[in-house]
Amino acid sequence: MNVLIKSIESLTRFSGWIGALLIFPLIGALVVEVFSRYVIGRPTMWAFEISYMVMGAIFMLGVSNALRIGQHVSVDLVSLKLSSRANALVRTIGYLIFLPVLVWLVWELSKYALTAFQGQERSGRSAWNPVVWPIFTVWFVGFALLALQVLAELIKSLALLIGHTPNMEGEE
Repeated sequence: MNVLIKSIESLTRFSGWIGALLIFPLIGALVVEVFSRYVIGRPTMWAFEISYMVMGAIFMLGVSNALRIGQHVSVDLVSLKLSSRANALVRTIGYLIFLPVLVWLVWELSKYALTAFQGQERSGRSAWNPVVWPIFTVWFVGFALLALQVLAELIKSLALLIGHTPNMEGEE
């Protein structure tokens, strides 16, 4: 199981890294837009679309990594009072509820991205009007990675419940 968990966490770590790197094109697009709009007096027709798509990609590629390193919002008021096994039980129940929802969402997003690709669907939000299948594909990948990370967290919680502590060498 440790190999599975390490493999999943390598994927989520990599996606978080890619998401972090996307901040540079986002900043670049916004700087160009501000310069074009306020210095040259001619706003771009693509910066708005690029900014929301890249920001969405940053979020979607980072959400699974945030779960991996424990950065999602949690209510520590309750969890600090519980034992580690009781916390593992609460997490296990939560992951067992959340995982089927994520699997359904990934399935639906895959169909959504494929339909957008096949029909060359366009955004319709600006004069640029780009195709939207790339961002829909990133949503699909992001939620698929989140589902995998939830699976890894579920396995770790179950291991803790039965008295095993997963040996995660090289954890951050």
